[in-house]
Amino acid sequence: MRYFAFLLLSICMNGFAQSTNAVLNEDYYHWIDRYEVKIGRVVPELFTSVKPYKQKAIVSFLDSLAGKDQAFTSKVDQANVEFLKNDTWKWSKSTSNESKKPVFKYFYKKKSDWANVENHDFDLHVNPVLYLGLGKDSRSDQSTFINTRGFEIRGTIDNKIGFYTYFSDNQSNLPMYVRDQLSANPVLPHETFWKKYKQNGVDFIQARAYFDFNISKHIYFQFGQDRTFIGNGYRSLIFSDYSAPNLFLRTNLKIWKINYLFQLNRLTADAYGSVGGSADSVYPDKYMAFHHASINVGKKLNLGVFESVVFSPKDSLSNANFDPAYLNPIIFYRAVEQQTGSGNSNVILGADFKWNAFKGLSFYGQFVLDEFVIKEILAGKGWWANKFAFQAGLKLIDVAGIRNLDLQLETNYIKPYTYSHNSYSSYSNFRQSLAHPVGANLIEFVSIIRYQPLAKLNLVSKTFYTKVGRDEVGKNWGSNILKNNVTRVSDYGNIIGQGIKNTVLFSEFTVSYQLKHNLFIDLKQLMRISKSEDAFYNNNTSLTSLAVRLNIAPRTYDF
Repeated sequence: MRYFAFLLLSICMNGFAQSTNAVLNEDYYHWIDRYEVKIGRVVPELFTSVKPYKQKAIVSFLDSLAGKDQAFTSKVDQANVEFLKNDTWKWSKSTSNESKKPVFKYFYKKKSDWANVENHDFDLHVNPVLYLGLGKDSRSDQSTFINTRGFEIRGTIDNKIGFYTYFSDNQSNLPMYVRDQLSANPVLPHETFWKKYKQNGVDFIQARAYFDFNISKHIYFQFGQDRTFIGNGYRSLIFSDYSAPNLFLRTNLKIWKINYLFQLNRLTADAYGSVGGSADSVYPDKYMAFHHASINVGKKLNLGVFESVVFSPKDSLSNANFDPAYLNPIIFYRAVEQQTGSGNSNVILGADFKWNAFKGLSFYGQFVLDEFVIKEILAGKGWWANKFAFQAGLKLIDVAGIRNLDLQLETNYIKPYTYSHNSYSSYSNFRQSLAHPVGANLIEFVSIIRYQPLAKLNLVSKTFYTKVGRDEVGKNWGSNILKNNVTRVSDYGNIIGQGIKNTVLFSEFTVSYQLKHNLFIDLKQLMRISKSEDAFYNNNTSLTSLAVRLNIAPRTYDF
């Protein structure tokens, strides 16, 4: 932590006009990304493989499209753009965000803010957060529910320092298939410390916050606690937002046709607990250094490469010092690993791409290389350490000429034992995957259909079909990335789906209506069919739920 503090102090010495991030929300980000796909070219304002986006960059992107390429041809698109500009009104200077009738003359003067202050030196935006939902699970006599109350605050000081903070108190009764997972691995998906609530519920607090500085016109810096997502797909095999928020130091360079991200994360190496909740103890730390470089090639193609290393100063057997070499934002991590001889580090590298082939059609993909030996690949004997993953997908906008009907298709393929290492350097945080939520040893097919017939009405259908090989008692077949890979069953003959075969068909249909700015009512129907020779994984779930949410993204458990 002293290295984090040193860098923070160094960078605070300077600053330029900046903005905070748009909170990660798949529906919100879809509204942004669809316009780049719709015009059929990559844009310099946003490098869409690196999320979250900064609010100012979103406004610059939308402004660059105004009057060009017929990007906003429908009334629904125009309403979406108005929503986005109202949400980022400090930068867009939106005139449609003024409320005609503020509440008690002081609240909601702006449609997007419960309260706000703006002057030359300071601006502040304060909003309540609320998520109330109730549902019926076919596998349980008890109703599912979510009860979230909180707030978010963001602003700037002297137009040089940006800040954001979020806090919520939450109680929930989870769907049975999520409770099944919690019984096997006692951590709450997406969260950190939790405790039992009444008979079968969970109680947890979520806090996220960061500071933001622009070091120069082209470089910004952020330090705080939040999530990251790398990629253009629904899943990310490189760095996803599935696990709990974690401490990060982020520096991003965007210049010419190039974007370069360096990030250092402090992660939780292990999280002790039971079905009664997380243990009240000190959890061991580990770290991840990550860098991703991408370049726009011509008008349609974006290519990226990345490297990450998960490392721990100590594990259950030894203690060591934090290696400051990983703080170098442009060094090759594999070389550092070899020079230090660290047995507690796990290096992963790979590439990604996005090709906006035509107006309304985009192809994307990722390739992750954990470990390999060429002669073993050529031998074709299924050597365990030939560990890799890939993703291939497409996005189609305004399908068959139907405005605001969008389709996304995606395939994810992950070899057994990928992302695993030893107990302190697996690709995980708080016993949750940093990539795919299921782990490894799987192939998955994703279909997402989004239709927005009216400005305030969104219909979303998601279908996931997953074939995964689960572990037997006492046998590590390569699905659970938390297991030490020295416990593998065999060095050779490893294939996707080995172990206990499990197929999961997950289908979810959501009707969402926006009552006021960022106030939604969601009606959801979920069906999950899981088939396996193991009774633990052989079950079906049907869940109907209704929820009201304000200034918060939908809570999903799509695995």
